[in-house]
Amino acid sequence: MTRLPANETAGGKAATLWAEATALAGSLHRPGVRDDYRSRLEQVVLLARQALESAEESSEAALLQWVLVQACAARAEDARYGAGQLARGSQRAPTWEDCADGWQRVAEIAGTAEEAALAAAGFARHLATAKARALARRAEASAIAARKIVRERNRAYTFHADPGFSFGEGWYLAAAALFAGLAIQIRPGAVQEVPARRFLCDAGLEGSVRPYRSRPASPKHLTHIIAEAFRADAAKAQCTLRAAFLGEESPAASLRSWIAGKVAGKPEEKVLLWVRTGNHDALRNTCFAELRQLSRLVVNAGLIPIFFGDNVPLELVPPSAVDLTLGWKEPLFQGPDMRRAQLQLFEELRCRHGLVGQMGVTTAGMDGPALLGLPTLYLTQERNVRLGKWVGAVPGYQEVVREPGYCEIIRTTLQQWQQ
Repeated sequence: MTRLPANETAGGKAATLWAEATALAGSLHRPGVRDDYRSRLEQVVLLARQALESAEESSEAALLQWVLVQACAARAEDARYGAGQLARGSQRAPTWEDCADGWQRVAEIAGTAEEAALAAAGFARHLATAKARALARRAEASAIAARKIVRERNRAYTFHADPGFSFGEGWYLAAAALFAGLAIQIRPGAVQEVPARRFLCDAGLEGSVRPYRSRPASPKHLTHIIAEAFRADAAKAQCTLRAAFLGEESPAASLRSWIAGKVAGKPEEKVLLWVRTGNHDALRNTCFAELRQLSRLVVNAGLIPIFFGDNVPLELVPPSAVDLTLGWKEPLFQGPDMRRAQLQLFEELRCRHGLVGQMGVTTAGMDGPALLGLPTLYLTQERNVRLGKWVGAVPGYQEVVREPGYCEIIRTTLQQWQQ
């Protein structure tokens, strides 16, 4: 900061500090500059207010008031900008608590904008000039905009109803909404909008649906909310989800018949092997060499592998296995009740056809049946921060990192599933 002459008046000092602050305005995008700018604005306001209390000459008071109008207006505009930036970051925060804390700070920043605007209006009234009044109006507009950011916060989470998004994430959101009363939105006109609304209605969440808006809350929060509910009372949480997701009615006869035809002549206990080959986050896709190894482990344990999910080369499917890959594209699972039908598929396999567990890469498709009680083992290259919250919370939910000896963990797990 520039050294001020010892004999400079208080008004002159404030004006000099203000000039230094405004010199930074053209480079606020550079790292650290905006923080410096904010600090200088605070110093200007503090110094000018103190000097105004002891100002004896009207010309000195007028200079200080003019500096204060400008500095307070600048603070209001900067606060509006800061509220907008922090709001966007808070919506993408990794946890529910981080999101709430961020929005609390947004509200505080909006309060700063309002205080600055109120102060600017007061100093402008004393000056009674057109320029001062114009600046005060700008400050007021910034304060209104900052408060609007808080008031119009989108608290809803998007239930994706487009085939391009993860189907399984819908189960996350529905589960979290049942546990924590979250608001839900669905993009109008989405390909699977009707089935999504049907599922939410059947689950008792019709009243949670809100009109679609931009900037929804981050789905990153959902696994944490679910984990907390299970840690509090796993039996109650699982019972809540089973009642909501499966309902009281038995699966349709057509669904039972379809499943029975696929597993005919294979009475042995079975394990779902999930196959993922999507474009999103392709590094998490199924490695077919590993899939072959997993299938061999299942067969050697005396179990029958059921391949489910995306397409798999036929040579990877042993004669004893059941191939249900792409089965989710069947008309049975593409109607208005498609989501409940998929869950009923897994439940029917478990209750009537010896399904004892499931394993595969970290695909959200596994998590619907996992939340309903199907023992689950997912493979990952490193600890999964998001889904790792379920380990030790959701019964039977297990993470296996691909480290030396991980196949032995799988072999032991398969033995446990048969007991």
